[in-house]
Amino acid sequence: MAASTRSGQLAVSDTEHPGRRDVSRRTDPAASATASVVFVVDDDASVRDSLGRLISSVGFKVETFANARAFLGARRPDAPGCLVLDVRLPGLSGLDLQRELAETDAALPIVFLTGHGDIPMSVQAMKAGAVEFLTKPFRQQNLLDAIRSAIERDRTMRADRAERAELRRRYASLTPRERDVLAWIVAGLLNKQIAAELGTSEATVKEQRGHVMAKMQAGSV
Repeated sequence: MAASTRSGQLAVSDTEHPGRRDVSRRTDPAASATASVVFVVDDDASVRDSLGRLISSVGFKVETFANARAFLGARRPDAPGCLVLDVRLPGLSGLDLQRELAETDAALPIVFLTGHGDIPMSVQAMKAGAVEFLTKPFRQQNLLDAIRSAIERDRTMRADRAERAELRRRYASLTPRERDVLAWIVAGLLNKQIAAELGTSEATVKEQRGHVMAKMQAGSV
């Protein structure tokens, strides 16, 4: 596919790994604060180089890959960022990679690029959660705006996952009886009613309720 971005002035790293290239250099405060990585997957080397220069010129760390398998082989699930992904790739296509990543608990927001875009394909990608679907040639600013939106979405997703993981950790710290009490609290029962259901005293339920509040770090339950 023909490169659609103009060559920038930023130098590109000479260090090349099989199927992978790290082309990041300059950073600005906004980008360095996020530690986000923009992963570019495109089978055209000239496109990878052009996109790498463009994206790194605004301060983001960039890693480029020639195909989906190379990306999956080098991927670090804990690395924050987004994926700039060509639809048509040798072997595993961009849409196939999107489906595979969606099955994990650490899927990255995706900005799709294509030189052969059509409406059904873009609808499929967007319904599956893509941030944007850009047809080459596209405006550089449109791509950069889409990347910023994708990185912001990734931040939100990671914060949500961290919150859910913390809630699971707190719940796991409850004893079996405390979990029973919590279940009845969620169902809307009062202490007296919970005591009747569990065959214990209201004072005991009140004490266990306090333990639940402390362990779940809840203001009130």
